[in-house]
Formats: sequence, C-alpha cells, structure tokens
Amino acid sequence: MILTMVAMLSMTMAFAEGENANSVNNVEAYDMSVNMNKLSEALALTADQIDAVEEIHHTFSAEMMFAAQYNKEERDARVKEAVEKDVKWMRYVLNEKQIRKYLVLLNATLTNRGLNK
Repeated sequence: MILTMVAMLSMTMAFAEGENANSVNNVEAYDMSVNMNKLSEALALTADQIDAVEEIHHTFSAEMMFAAQYNKEERDARVKEAVEKDVKWMRYVLNEKQIRKYLVLLNATLTNRGLNK
C-alpha cells in the first residue's frame, strides 16, 4: 500500500514537472522579440519606418504573449488574429518589396516556433 502511494506521488510529480516544462517552452515560442536593428537592415527601412515598425511589432509581441495564456483552441484563434493585424498594419508602413520580405521572415519565424498551422 505504501509503495503504491509512493509510486502514485512520484508519477504525479513527474507529470506536473513535465507539464510545467511544456508551459515554459510553450510561452517561449510566443515570445516574438527581435533585434530591430537587424530587422531594419533586412528590410532597408527608412528612419520613419523604423519607428512605425517598432511600434507595430511591440503590439504584435504583446498580443502573442497574451495569446499564450489561453487554451489551445482560443490560443490558435488569438495567434491568427494577431498575425492578421500585424500584417495589415505593416502593409500601411512598408512598400511592396519590404512587405514580401517581411512576410517571408514572419512565416519562417512562426514555422520555426511551431506556431504556423
């Protein structure tokens, strides 16, 4: 009886530990922090564009971290909504060549983090 109880407690603790590790990894996947200097260089942004892109990206990052707090179904919807808003706002700031490159970078980032469905 005592051995059974010890085994159950051990399994419960191991499961909880794994769940916490998955939560940490999950939240890290939603962290969209980027080096704005590198992004500015990659997109060849003007001074005015840098400020606007930085503000848009800051909002996008906050929405992605907020999405990480929800359950799977709602999280997917929130991620989709955040990405759509980000792209919509970036289209106002970036020219056609820049937006194409930004979409490639965004898609690669989301795919690498397992968020692109």
